[in-house]
Amino acid sequence: MTRAEAAGAERAKPVLFFDSGIGGLTVLREARVLMPERHFTYVADDAGFPYGGWEAAALKRRIVDLFATLLSEHDPEVCVIACNTAFTLVGADLRAAFPDMRFVGTVPAIKPAAERTRSGLVSVLATPGTVKRAYTHDLIQSFASQCHVRLVGSENLARMAEAYIRGETLADEAVLTEIAECFVEKDGRRTDIVVLACTHYPFIGNVFRRLAPWPVDWLDPAEAIARQARRLVPLLDALGPGEDVALFTSGKPDFATRRLMQGFGLRVT
Repeated sequence: MTRAEAAGAERAKPVLFFDSGIGGLTVLREARVLMPERHFTYVADDAGFPYGGWEAAALKRRIVDLFATLLSEHDPEVCVIACNTAFTLVGADLRAAFPDMRFVGTVPAIKPAAERTRSGLVSVLATPGTVKRAYTHDLIQSFASQCHVRLVGSENLARMAEAYIRGETLADEAVLTEIAECFVEKDGRRTDIVVLACTHYPFIGNVFRRLAPWPVDWLDPAEAIARQARRLVPLLDALGPGEDVALFTSGKPDFATRRLMQGFGLRVT
Protein backbone atom coordinates (compact mmCIF):
# COMPACT_ATOMS: atom_id res chain seq x y z
CA MET A 1 0.00 0.00 0.00
CA THR A 2 1.33 3.43 -0.90
CA ARG A 3 1.56 6.25 1.65
CA ALA A 4 -1.43 7.95 0.03
CA GLU A 5 -3.43 4.73 0.19
CA ALA A 6 -2.47 4.27 3.83
CA ALA A 7 -3.62 7.79 4.63
CA GLY A 8 -6.91 7.07 2.88
CA ALA A 9 -7.33 3.86 4.89
CA GLU A 10 -6.80 5.80 8.11
CA ARG A 11 -9.59 8.15 7.12
CA ALA A 12 -12.00 5.34 6.16
CA LYS A 13 -15.33 5.72 7.90
CA PRO A 14 -17.22 2.82 9.44
CA VAL A 15 -20.56 1.50 8.23
CA LEU A 16 -23.11 1.96 11.00
CA PHE A 17 -25.81 -0.63 11.64
CA PHE A 18 -28.79 0.21 13.80
CA ASP A 19 -31.48 -2.03 15.26
CA SER A 20 -33.68 -2.19 18.33
CA GLY A 21 -31.74 -5.24 19.43
CA ILE A 22 -29.50 -7.87 17.88
CA GLY A 23 -31.64 -8.75 14.85
CA GLY A 24 -29.53 -6.52 12.62
CA LEU A 25 -26.71 -9.03 12.97
CA THR A 26 -28.47 -11.07 10.28
CA VAL A 27 -27.85 -8.18 7.86
CA LEU A 28 -24.37 -7.41 9.17
CA ARG A 29 -23.40 -11.01 8.45
CA GLU A 30 -24.22 -10.50 4.76
CA ALA A 31 -22.62 -7.04 4.64
CA ARG A 32 -19.31 -8.38 5.86
CA VAL A 33 -19.17 -10.77 2.93
CA LEU A 34 -19.70 -7.92 0.47
CA MET A 35 -17.58 -5.30 2.28
CA PRO A 36 -14.58 -7.15 3.73
CA GLU A 37 -12.46 -3.99 3.60
CA ARG A 38 -14.76 -2.02 5.89
CA HIS A 39 -15.13 -1.69 9.64
CA PHE A 40 -18.58 -1.72 11.24
CA THR A 41 -20.24 -0.04 14.19
CA TYR A 42 -23.30 -1.91 15.45
CA VAL A 43 -25.78 0.00 17.59
CA ALA A 44 -28.48 -1.85 19.52
CA ASP A 45 -31.14 0.30 21.12
CA ASP A 46 -31.79 -2.32 23.77
CA ALA A 47 -32.96 0.34 26.21
CA GLY A 48 -35.94 0.86 23.88
CA PHE A 49 -36.44 -2.79 22.88
CA PRO A 50 -38.92 -3.98 21.71
CA TYR A 51 -40.16 -1.21 19.41
CA GLY A 52 -43.49 -2.88 18.65
CA GLY A 53 -45.29 -1.41 21.64
CA TRP A 54 -44.06 2.18 21.31
CA GLU A 55 -46.37 5.06 20.45
CA ALA A 56 -45.31 6.28 17.01
CA ALA A 57 -44.50 9.92 17.81
CA ALA A 58 -42.44 9.00 20.88
CA LEU A 59 -40.46 6.39 18.97
CA LYS A 60 -39.76 8.86 16.15
CA ARG A 61 -38.37 11.39 18.62
CA ARG A 62 -36.26 8.76 20.31
CA ILE A 63 -34.63 7.48 17.13
CA VAL A 64 -33.98 10.90 15.60
CA ASP A 65 -32.42 12.08 18.88
CA LEU A 66 -30.26 8.96 19.06
CA PHE A 67 -28.97 9.54 15.54
CA ALA A 68 -28.02 13.13 16.30
CA THR A 69 -25.58 11.70 18.83
CA LEU A 70 -24.50 8.67 16.81
CA LEU A 71 -23.63 10.64 13.69
CA SER A 72 -21.68 13.18 15.69
CA GLU A 73 -19.69 10.56 17.61
CA HIS A 74 -19.04 7.99 14.87
CA ASP A 75 -19.13 9.89 11.56
CA PRO A 76 -20.20 6.83 9.51
CA GLU A 77 -19.92 6.41 5.75
CA VAL A 78 -23.50 5.17 5.56
CA CYS A 79 -26.17 4.07 8.04
CA VAL A 80 -28.08 0.82 7.65
CA ILE A 81 -31.37 0.83 9.54
CA ALA A 82 -31.59 -2.94 10.00
CA CYS A 83 -35.07 -2.83 11.52
CA ASN A 84 -38.38 -2.86 9.65
CA THR A 85 -40.30 -1.32 12.53
CA ALA A 86 -37.89 1.60 12.82
CA PHE A 87 -37.39 2.35 9.14
CA THR A 88 -41.02 2.11 8.05
CA LEU A 89 -41.80 4.65 10.78
CA VAL A 90 -38.88 7.06 10.83
CA GLY A 91 -36.90 6.56 7.62
CA ALA A 92 -38.24 9.75 6.01
CA ASP A 93 -37.65 11.71 9.22
CA LEU A 94 -34.02 10.58 9.41
CA ARG A 95 -33.35 11.59 5.82
CA ALA A 96 -34.98 14.97 6.41
CA ALA A 97 -33.12 15.59 9.68
CA PHE A 98 -29.73 14.49 8.33
CA PRO A 99 -29.69 15.26 4.60
CA ASP A 100 -25.93 14.78 4.28
CA MET A 101 -26.07 11.18 5.50
CA ARG A 102 -27.09 8.23 3.35
CA PHE A 103 -29.51 5.77 4.94
CA VAL A 104 -30.17 2.23 3.75
CA GLY A 105 -33.56 1.07 4.94
CA THR A 106 -35.17 -2.24 5.72
CA VAL A 107 -38.73 -2.70 4.50
CA PRO A 108 -40.91 -5.79 4.10
CA ALA A 109 -39.87 -7.72 0.98
CA ILE A 110 -43.36 -7.59 -0.48
CA LYS A 111 -42.34 -6.77 -4.05
CA PRO A 112 -40.02 -9.80 -4.51
CA ALA A 113 -42.58 -12.00 -2.77
CA ALA A 114 -45.28 -10.92 -5.23
CA GLU A 115 -42.91 -11.61 -8.13
CA ARG A 116 -42.02 -15.11 -6.90
CA THR A 117 -45.31 -16.49 -5.62
CA ARG A 118 -47.02 -19.15 -7.69
CA SER A 119 -50.13 -19.59 -5.58
CA GLY A 120 -50.77 -15.87 -5.13
CA LEU A 121 -50.98 -16.38 -1.36
CA VAL A 122 -48.29 -14.46 0.51
CA SER A 123 -47.92 -13.82 4.22
CA VAL A 124 -45.88 -11.12 5.92
CA LEU A 125 -44.61 -12.07 9.37
CA ALA A 126 -43.71 -8.89 11.22
CA THR A 127 -44.01 -6.93 14.44
CA PRO A 128 -47.35 -5.24 15.19
CA GLY A 129 -45.71 -1.89 14.46
CA THR A 130 -44.68 -2.91 10.95
CA VAL A 131 -48.06 -4.49 10.25
CA LYS A 132 -49.97 -1.28 11.01
CA ARG A 133 -47.63 1.10 9.15
CA ALA A 134 -49.06 2.92 6.16
CA TYR A 135 -45.70 2.22 4.48
CA THR A 136 -46.38 -1.52 4.57
CA HIS A 137 -49.90 -1.15 3.20
CA ASP A 138 -48.60 1.12 0.43
CA LEU A 139 -46.09 -1.58 -0.58
CA ILE A 140 -48.92 -4.10 -0.88
CA GLN A 141 -51.03 -1.70 -2.94
CA SER A 142 -48.12 -0.83 -5.23
CA PHE A 143 -46.56 -4.25 -5.79
CA ALA A 144 -48.90 -7.01 -4.63
CA SER A 145 -52.42 -5.88 -5.48
CA GLN A 146 -52.99 -9.09 -7.47
CA CYS A 147 -52.01 -11.27 -4.49
CA HIS A 148 -53.77 -12.24 -1.33
CA VAL A 149 -51.42 -10.84 1.32
CA ARG A 150 -51.95 -11.77 4.95
CA LEU A 151 -50.24 -9.53 7.53
CA VAL A 152 -49.32 -11.38 10.71
CA GLY A 153 -48.13 -9.23 13.60
CA SER A 154 -46.33 -11.06 16.40
CA GLU A 155 -45.91 -9.47 19.81
CA ASN A 156 -43.39 -12.06 20.97
CA LEU A 157 -41.22 -13.41 18.15
CA ALA A 158 -38.49 -10.75 18.23
CA ARG A 159 -37.95 -11.36 21.93
CA MET A 160 -38.07 -15.13 21.38
CA ALA A 161 -35.51 -14.90 18.57
CA GLU A 162 -33.12 -12.95 20.79
CA ALA A 163 -33.48 -15.58 23.50
CA TYR A 164 -32.89 -18.38 20.99
CA ILE A 165 -29.73 -16.92 19.50
CA ARG A 166 -28.37 -16.49 23.04
CA GLY A 167 -28.76 -20.20 23.60
CA GLU A 168 -32.15 -20.47 25.31
CA THR A 169 -34.62 -23.19 24.36
CA LEU A 170 -37.96 -22.30 22.76
CA ALA A 171 -41.08 -24.41 23.12
CA ASP A 172 -42.37 -25.57 19.74
CA GLU A 173 -45.93 -24.76 20.77
CA ALA A 174 -45.01 -21.15 21.56
CA VAL A 175 -43.35 -20.61 18.17
CA LEU A 176 -46.17 -22.33 16.29
CA THR A 177 -48.71 -20.08 17.99
CA GLU A 178 -46.89 -17.04 16.58
CA ILE A 179 -46.59 -18.30 12.99
CA ALA A 180 -49.78 -20.37 12.53
CA GLU A 181 -51.75 -17.53 10.92
CA CYS A 182 -49.17 -17.30 8.12
CA PHE A 183 -50.47 -20.49 6.54
CA VAL A 184 -53.58 -19.98 4.41
CA GLU A 185 -55.46 -22.49 2.28
CA LYS A 186 -57.86 -20.97 -0.24
CA ASP A 187 -59.57 -22.45 -3.31
CA GLY A 188 -57.15 -25.35 -3.45
CA ARG A 189 -54.13 -23.07 -3.11
CA ARG A 190 -51.73 -22.64 -0.21
CA THR A 191 -49.43 -19.92 1.02
CA ASP A 192 -46.07 -20.48 -0.66
CA ILE A 193 -44.05 -17.46 0.56
CA VAL A 194 -43.70 -15.97 4.02
CA VAL A 195 -41.86 -12.65 4.17
CA LEU A 196 -39.67 -12.34 7.27
CA ALA A 197 -40.34 -8.65 7.94
CA CYS A 198 -38.24 -8.41 11.09
CA THR A 199 -34.47 -8.86 11.03
CA HIS A 200 -34.65 -10.95 14.20
CA TYR A 201 -36.70 -13.70 12.60
CA PRO A 202 -34.00 -15.38 10.46
CA PHE A 203 -32.31 -16.41 13.72
CA ILE A 204 -35.08 -18.97 14.18
CA GLY A 205 -35.64 -19.76 10.52
CA ASN A 206 -34.68 -23.39 11.08
CA VAL A 207 -37.41 -23.66 13.73
CA PHE A 208 -39.94 -22.11 11.36
CA ARG A 209 -39.07 -24.59 8.63
CA ARG A 210 -39.38 -27.55 10.98
CA LEU A 211 -42.77 -26.48 12.36
CA ALA A 212 -44.39 -25.30 9.12
CA PRO A 213 -47.44 -27.40 8.14
CA TRP A 214 -46.14 -27.41 4.56
CA PRO A 215 -42.96 -26.13 2.84
CA VAL A 216 -42.84 -22.42 2.01
CA ASP A 217 -40.17 -19.98 0.91
CA TRP A 218 -39.14 -17.95 3.97
CA LEU A 219 -38.03 -14.70 2.34
CA ASP A 220 -35.12 -13.03 4.17
CA PRO A 221 -34.14 -9.61 2.72
CA ALA A 222 -30.75 -9.44 4.48
CA GLU A 223 -28.66 -10.04 1.35
CA ALA A 224 -30.58 -7.44 -0.67
CA ILE A 225 -30.08 -4.85 2.07
CA ALA A 226 -26.37 -5.60 2.20
CA ARG A 227 -26.09 -5.26 -1.59
CA GLN A 228 -27.70 -1.83 -1.45
CA ALA A 229 -25.26 -0.74 1.24
CA ARG A 230 -22.36 -2.00 -0.88
CA ARG A 231 -23.53 0.12 -3.80
CA LEU A 232 -23.35 3.24 -1.63
CA VAL A 233 -20.03 2.52 0.09
CA PRO A 234 -16.82 3.31 -1.83
CA LEU A 235 -14.58 0.29 -2.36
CA LEU A 236 -11.24 0.47 -0.54
CA ASP A 237 -8.07 -1.33 -1.53
CA ALA A 238 -7.54 -2.87 1.89
CA LEU A 239 -8.88 -3.01 5.43
CA GLY A 240 -7.52 -0.01 7.29
CA PRO A 241 -6.79 0.44 10.97
CA GLY A 242 -9.68 0.21 13.38
CA GLU A 243 -12.04 -2.39 14.78
CA ASP A 244 -15.63 -3.53 14.67
CA VAL A 245 -17.57 -2.43 17.74
CA ALA A 246 -21.01 -2.89 19.26
CA LEU A 247 -22.80 -0.29 21.34
CA PHE A 248 -25.85 -0.84 23.55
CA THR A 249 -27.98 2.10 24.58
CA SER A 250 -28.65 0.49 27.96
CA GLY A 251 -24.92 0.39 28.61
CA LYS A 252 -25.31 -3.02 30.23
CA PRO A 253 -25.73 -5.97 27.85
CA ASP A 254 -25.75 -9.29 29.68
CA PHE A 255 -22.99 -11.89 29.49
CA ALA A 256 -24.74 -14.01 26.84
CA THR A 257 -25.17 -10.97 24.60
CA ARG A 258 -21.54 -9.94 25.03
CA ARG A 259 -20.41 -13.43 24.13
CA LEU A 260 -22.67 -13.42 21.07
CA MET A 261 -21.24 -10.12 19.89
CA GLN A 262 -17.72 -11.39 20.36
CA GLY A 263 -18.66 -14.41 18.26
CA PHE A 264 -19.62 -11.97 15.50
CA GLY A 265 -16.23 -10.27 15.85
CA LEU A 266 -17.58 -7.17 17.59
CA ARG A 267 -16.01 -5.59 20.65
CA VAL A 268 -18.68 -4.36 23.06
CA THR A 269 -17.88 -0.84 24.20
